[in-house]
Amino acid sequence: MVGACMEYSKEDVRKIVETYGKYAPSSYVRLLKRLKTSLENAYKFNHRRLLVLSGTSNYILAILTARALILFSKIWKKASGKFPKIVYFYHKELPNERVKVEIVEEIIKEKSRNIKVELVNFKESEEYLGTTFAALVLDLTSNLKPNDIGRLIGIVRGGGLIILLIPKWDEWEKTLTIFQRELSTPQHPENEVRQIFKKWFKNKLMKHNGIFIYDADRRRTLKYCKEKLSEKNIGKKGEIVIPEKTMYPKEIYGLALTQDQVNVLKITETFIEKPKKGTKIVLVLIANRGRGKSCALGISVAGLINELKKIKNRVRILVTAPRLSNVQSFMDLLLKSLETIGIKYRIVKKKRLILEVKGERFSVEYWEPINIPKMKADIVVVDEAAGLQVPMLLKIWKTHRRIMFSSTIHGYEGSGRGFSVRFLSLIKKDPLTKLLEYEMKEPIRYSEDDPIEKWQFDTLLLDAEPEKLDEEDYKAIAEGRLIYIKPNLEKWFSEKGERKLRAFFGIYVLAHYRNEPDDLGMMADAPHHTIRAIMTPSGKIVCSLQLAEEGPIPDDYIDDLLKGGRIPGNIIPDRVLKHVRIREFGKTIGWRIVRIATHPDVMGKGIGSFALRQVVREAKEKGYDWVGAGFGVTEKLLRFWLKNDFIPVHMSPDRNPVSGEFTILVIHPLNVDVKEMVDIANKEFKVKLLNSLHDTYRGLETDVALIILKTGEPIDPAYIPKLDAIRWDRLRVYAYGPMTFEAACDIMNEIAKAYFICYPYFKVNLSNLEQYIMVSRVLQAKPWDEVASEIGKRSSFVMNKLKEIASRVAKEYSGSAEPTGVSLKSTISKS
Repeated sequence: MVGACMEYSKEDVRKIVETYGKYAPSSYVRLLKRLKTSLENAYKFNHRRLLVLSGTSNYILAILTARALILFSKIWKKASGKFPKIVYFYHKELPNERVKVEIVEEIIKEKSRNIKVELVNFKESEEYLGTTFAALVLDLTSNLKPNDIGRLIGIVRGGGLIILLIPKWDEWEKTLTIFQRELSTPQHPENEVRQIFKKWFKNKLMKHNGIFIYDADRRRTLKYCKEKLSEKNIGKKGEIVIPEKTMYPKEIYGLALTQDQVNVLKITETFIEKPKKGTKIVLVLIANRGRGKSCALGISVAGLINELKKIKNRVRILVTAPRLSNVQSFMDLLLKSLETIGIKYRIVKKKRLILEVKGERFSVEYWEPINIPKMKADIVVVDEAAGLQVPMLLKIWKTHRRIMFSSTIHGYEGSGRGFSVRFLSLIKKDPLTKLLEYEMKEPIRYSEDDPIEKWQFDTLLLDAEPEKLDEEDYKAIAEGRLIYIKPNLEKWFSEKGERKLRAFFGIYVLAHYRNEPDDLGMMADAPHHTIRAIMTPSGKIVCSLQLAEEGPIPDDYIDDLLKGGRIPGNIIPDRVLKHVRIREFGKTIGWRIVRIATHPDVMGKGIGSFALRQVVREAKEKGYDWVGAGFGVTEKLLRFWLKNDFIPVHMSPDRNPVSGEFTILVIHPLNVDVKEMVDIANKEFKVKLLNSLHDTYRGLETDVALIILKTGEPIDPAYIPKLDAIRWDRLRVYAYGPMTFEAACDIMNEIAKAYFICYPYFKVNLSNLEQYIMVSRVLQAKPWDEVASEIGKRSSFVMNKLKEIASRVAKEYSGSAEPTGVSLKSTISKS
C-alpha cells in the first residue's frame, strides 16, 4: 500500500498504472453496471448521480475513479454527441492527492485522448461558482470542508456524475481533516475536536437516493441507488413563447432557455425609460440555484445597452455582489448576448475572472458593494443580494434610481427568503419606488426533483427555516415565559434531534445576512464552540446562540501577541492585548457570542435581551471573567448591546468591503478586576476615536460615534479645554461674528474633544442636535452641506449653531463672550 505522504515520480505513476491499471474487483464491476443504468436514467430525467469511493489506498481510489469517469464519458457521448466537461478538485500541495490525479490522467489518456479533465486546486474553488460541468471529482480524503460541498455540487448539470473520494468508511471519524485541525486552539488542542459533522455527512449519504457508496478496502458496495422509473418525472422543458412586441432585439430573446428567462427579459425592458424625478424602479428577482437568474440579468443588460445607447451618449452599468466570482455567470451571458447582437467589446480581468466589459460608449463594471453608493450609474445590478447586510442594500437603494436585485432562495450565499423578510418589507413602504418582483422556478441545470440537490440541501441545511409560531407561543413571549436550553449537539445532529437543529439553524438563515456551510461544520466540531437556545413552553425555538470559549492565553503566546503575532480563535483576548496592551487580560477566560439571532416573527419583543441575561448568568456560574461579542456596528445593534450592559472596547480601522461596516468589540465584565480593565479599554478606545474621527473613522456614522463617545465612565471628568489667552480670545471673536469657522477650527476641535473627554461633566450642556453637529462638522470635518443634509437643516443653521456653542463655552470657561484682545504682559506671564 502506498504511504499517504510519499512523493511520486512520473516513473512511479507509470509503474502503478502498469501493475494495477486494470484492477477491478467483481463487486466494483457489478456496481459500474448498475451505475451505467442509473446514469442513463439520470440523463433522461435530467437528474444527477453521486458515487462515493472510500478507501485507504491512493492508487486504488484513483483507478476506480478513472474507470467510473471513462464509463460516464461513453454514456455522455452517446446521449449528447459530445465528450463531457469534467473538473477534478484536489489539494495540490498534498502528495497523496497529487498522485491520484496523475494516475487518473494516465489511465484516461490510455483509453481516450478525447476525454479531458480540468484539474483545479481547492483554493480556487470559489472561482468556479456559476460554472457548469458534466462531471465533478472532489478528493475529500484529506479535507471535508462544508463550503466546498456548498460551492461545487451545484456546478454539475443534469445527467451528470459527482465522485467523492473519502478515507476508509468505518474509520473516517478517527481522522482529522484540514478543516477540523483549523478549529483547534492552544487551549483546545486537536484531540478535543469533535467528530459530529462527518457522522452527519455519512448518515445523509446513506439516507438519500441517487447515491452509490463503495468500500474499496473491503471490496463491497455499501449502498446502491434505487431507481425510480416513472415517465411522468422526466424533466421536460416547457415551450418558450417570445412576446410579439419587444423592445430588445428578438435575437436577445432567442438566448433564453426557459419561459422564466423570457419573462425576466420582458420585465427589464421597463428599465429603458428613466424614472421620473424623485422616483425609483427596482426589480427583485429570486430563484433557487440552477434557474438561470444571473444569466437572465446578463442577457437583459446587453439588451439595455443596445437600447440606452440610442438615447444616451454613454451608458454606465455597475454590478456588485459579495464576491467577484458571484457575477461570472452574469458576465458570461452578457458577452454572449453582446456578440449575438453585434456589439463589440473588450474585457478587463482579475486573474481568470471578468472584472469589466467595455465598448464604444458603454461599460459594465464590477465594484465591491462598499463603493456602489458613492458612484453614479444608469443602472445598478446587485447579484446574490442575500449575501449583503440590509444597511448596505438600503444605501444602494437610496443612492440609485434603477436597480436590479437578484438573490438565491436557498443557497451558499444566503437566504433569499431572509432577504425578502429583512429588506423588501422596508422598500415596499416607499410610495416613490416602483417595485417589480419575480420568482424563477423553471430549472435549467437540472430538474427540480434532482435527488442530489435534495441531499446537498438536507446535509448543509440550506433550506432550513424556523418553526411556525401560534397564538400560545405569542402569548408566552408577551408574558416572558421563555426557557433557556443547553442542546446536546450529538443528539441534534442525528435523526432524533434533527428537527430542532433545522429550526435552530433556520433562524440564522433568515435573521443573518450571510450563512456559510462552514458555520454548520464549526458549530458541530469546534471544541471551544457550543450552542444555546431560547424556547417557548411549547418547545419552539425563538432565539439561537453560538458561543466560543476564549482565553486564558498561554504565557508563550502573550509576548508574541503583544508584538503583533497571531493565535487561532481567541478573537477578543487577541484584540484587547494588541490594542489595549493590558497583559493581565490575556489570563482571563470568557465567552464570545459568535452569533445571536431571534425568530423573525418576534423580533423586538425582548427575547434577545433575555437570552443575553441567561448567557451572562451561566458564564458567572462557570467562573468566567467576561462575556463579549464582535459585530458590524450599526446604531440599532450598538444600542441593543449597550442596553444589556456591554461596553465597547475596540473597533476595526477598516470597513468590511461587503457590509460596509466597521467591526466593533463589546465586553460585559463579570468581576471587579475585569471591570477595571474594560473601563480602561473603553476610555482608551474613546480617546483613540476622538483623535481618529477626522481620518480613520471619518466615514463612521455620526450617530454611532456619538453613542460610543457617551458610553462608559468619563475619560477625565475634571478636564477643561486646553486653550491659552490668545486662543480663548480667538474663540470669542469667532463667536462674536467676524471670524469664520475655518479660521477657528483648531479651537473648536479642542472644545469638541473637551466636551466628550469629560462628558457628562462639561460645564455647558449641549442638546443631542448640537452634539451631532460637533461630531459631524468639527471632529469628522464633513462639509457644511453634508452635515446640513444629515440633520435636515440649511448650512447656515449649522454655521450659526456652532457660533452659538462657541459663545456659551467662552462665557462659561473664560468669563466673557466679548472679544477683548490680549495684553503682551498677560500672555507672557501665562506662558
